[in-house]
Amino acid sequence: MNTIDSNGLLLQMRALAARAQGGISETAKAPGATNGVDFSRVLRNALDSVNETQQTAKSMATRFEMGDPKVDLSQVMISQQKANISFQAVSQVRNKLVSAYQEIMNMPI
Repeated sequence: MNTIDSNGLLLQMRALAARAQGGISETAKAPGATNGVDFSRVLRNALDSVNETQQTAKSMATRFEMGDPKVDLSQVMISQQKANISFQAVSQVRNKLVSAYQEIMNMPI
């Protein structure tokens, strides 16, 4: 049975947050510098990760429905919740980006 390593997950989240803050502060210090984080690459990686999580959840659910003895119901439920949470997070980021874009477009010149 798969167990969730909460400490490992927390460390990964902190590492990602530190990388994101590092990218923001570098571009804030030196506008026009090319050694910062490529936003499109970060966004693409995040979307790919969400897609992979959803595909894994779908695959596990299908295997459980087909009667695979190696797949436990709790594993299926956990993978579906991970997929749901990651999708909600991406949706919230998209909403914030759209909101920021609309605010910028409504600024007077």
